Amino acid sequence: MLDHVFLSVRDVARSVVFYTAALSPLGIVNRLDYDGRQGPPGHPDLKGFGADGRMFFWLREGRSDGSSTHVGFVASSKDAVDAAYAAAMAAGATDNGAPAARLHYDPRYYAANVLDLDGYSLEFVYKSWQHHA
Repeated sequence: MLDHVFLSVRDVARSVVFYTAALSPLGIVNRLDYDGRQGPPGHPDLKGFGADGRMFFWLREGRSDGSSTHVGFVASSKDAVDAAYAAAMAAGATDNGAPAARLHYDPRYYAANVLDLDGYSLEFVYKSWQHHA
């Protein structure tokens, strides 16, 4: 299991607004700002996102390469996938696959794909077999 991911973005403030909107429908609503001066020399400032007491997705100012990264976020339902997709699109995302079953993976794999403001590939995904009813 992953503990955290850092994503370098060109404009942290703009990306914080985007991810706040896009991740909220997934229940990723906690935010934390980390002052890099609290860490070892050269540590970047970080803008964190999380849920249930865990911060696991962090943004940092830097050079972005959208083609280099794909991040999949867990959704608790198909409705949450739809809502995250709609929120991301309203916040400036580019469509990269409207909400639907991804039959090439599994008929129960429901997802939506967007490109964020830096061109990073994001997926909001609900896998019914990974959730307890």
